[in-house]
Amino acid sequence: MSMRTLPLLFLNLGGEMLYILDQRLRAQNIPGDKAHKVMNDIISTMFNQKFMDELFKPQELYSKKALRTVYDRLAHASIMRLNQASMDKLYDLMTMAFKYQVFLCPRPKDVLLVTLNHLDAIKGLIQDSPTILHQVDKTFRQLTDIYGGLSAGEFQLIRQTLLIFFQDLHIRVSIFLKDKVQNSSGRFVLPVSGPVPWGTEVPGLIRTFNNKGKEVKRTEFKHGGSYVAAPKEGSLELYGDRVLKLGTNMYSVNRPVETHMSAASKNLASQTQESIVPNPLAKEELNLLARLIGGMEIQKPSGPEPGFRLNLFTTDEEEEQAALTRPEELSYEVINIQATQDQQTNQELVRIMGEFEITDQSRQSSSKGDDWLAMMDEL
Repeated sequence: MSMRTLPLLFLNLGGEMLYILDQRLRAQNIPGDKAHKVMNDIISTMFNQKFMDELFKPQELYSKKALRTVYDRLAHASIMRLNQASMDKLYDLMTMAFKYQVFLCPRPKDVLLVTLNHLDAIKGLIQDSPTILHQVDKTFRQLTDIYGGLSAGEFQLIRQTLLIFFQDLHIRVSIFLKDKVQNSSGRFVLPVSGPVPWGTEVPGLIRTFNNKGKEVKRTEFKHGGSYVAAPKEGSLELYGDRVLKLGTNMYSVNRPVETHMSAASKNLASQTQESIVPNPLAKEELNLLARLIGGMEIQKPSGPEPGFRLNLFTTDEEEEQAALTRPEELSYEVINIQATQDQQTNQELVRIMGEFEITDQSRQSSSKGDDWLAMMDEL
């Protein structure tokens, strides 16, 4: 397991979350000033320097449930409210999109280029705020400074860690199904065409060498694909050409996106509940999560500006039905952490957990936005 995986996982999933929220804000015709405020607030919170400093410390990945809790906190960093079913769908779309990108990376190192594509697109979502742009650019420099010099072996370990994290997640996404890059079981279809990894040759030739290292024979073979050489290596510069398109915004063209749990995933969920939903109160993970959340400065709404509810589904009825049919093992409810039970817990941890706890009543409220400010007061 790589100790350098968490920043890449968080930033890429966060980028996908912002793509989806931007698409839904446009689809629901949310007024421009409110939509811009939501995006700016979430991006500012996501790239807060104190939060980034905690994130970039070498550490193991969190469990799926603990990481989901971080994104729940992040998604509610502004005047927008998501209920449980919409948050579940948002997280499903985020994880499957990034899993697809990790699968298709030509080289393990290209995970870094995917991350930079997300940062490039996030900057395009920021409205009239040089300060937030500076926050993103500073994170960009942290990424390139830390990951730019890693070896191919270290990136392979990062990629392997990511694939282990995504293992057994086979949620069908309508965009992937329509584009025929995902089959009905929720598994991805790997292409047999396109550019080969940078620094490698198009397959089709076998070279044979003697014991002195001299080439003595060439044999051609049919590989059955349609490959081409990579035009150039993706740039790590601030405004460079990434070449790779993975990680760009696939929701820039407005089209509905649905998710469906495959039968295999449902069966697997009941068999592997412990691995998918581990004990969130394990002491070490609790401390790591608390420290990370402690660096996430949530700006509480001020003034009379009303909140609003965002629906990840086409209708409220679809949202309610999704909440009823989702397997309980895969419904990542927010973790309620009772830090006061531990007499050794320091005051800072108690403060963080007190701000973090969300009551069941506020999470299950059926109102369409009037209770948003009240819920934020409880964070």
